[in-house]
Amino acid sequence: MDKKRICFVCHGNICRSPMAEYVCKDMVKKANLEGYTIVSRATSNEEIGNDMHPGTKRILNAKDIPYARHQATRLMASDAQAYDYFICMDDANVNNTKRMLNLKDDRVFKLLDITSLKRGIADPWYTGDYETTYVDVVIGCEALLQKLMKNKSNEL
Repeated sequence: MDKKRICFVCHGNICRSPMAEYVCKDMVKKANLEGYTIVSRATSNEEIGNDMHPGTKRILNAKDIPYARHQATRLMASDAQAYDYFICMDDANVNNTKRMLNLKDDRVFKLLDITSLKRGIADPWYTGDYETTYVDVVIGCEALLQKLMKNKSNEL
C-alpha cells in the first residue's frame, strides 16, 4: 500500500501545521503528484474550532499559496490508523503525538529531521516571525517532496 496520508502536527493547529499543510498541498499540486491526503492537527485543545492565525494567512497570501477555510482540529486516537506519517514541528509535538496516539514507531518525526537542519520550527505565535517559520516549512516540505518523488513506495 502506498504511504500517502500525511498529517502535519503543531500545538494549536492555527500557525505552523496548517502552514505546512497548505505549502505541501501546493507543492504536490505543482509537481503533478496524485493520491496524497494532507491534513493538519493540534496536540492541544486551546484553539479547537478556530481559523488559522491571521499571520499565517498573511504569509500564505504573500507567497500565493492557496488555502481553504481552516478549523483547528485536535489529534484523535483514530488518526493513528488514518494517516501514515505524523510530521511535527518540534520535540514537544513529537512527544505529545506519540503519547496521544500510542505510537512508538518512526511514523512520527519533526519536519526538519529530513533535512540537514535537524531541529524544530519556531512557533510564530510566540516569536511573531511568520517569515522565518515559512522559510523553515518550505525547506522541510521541499525535502519531503523530494523523498516522496524519489521513493516509489513513499517510505520516508
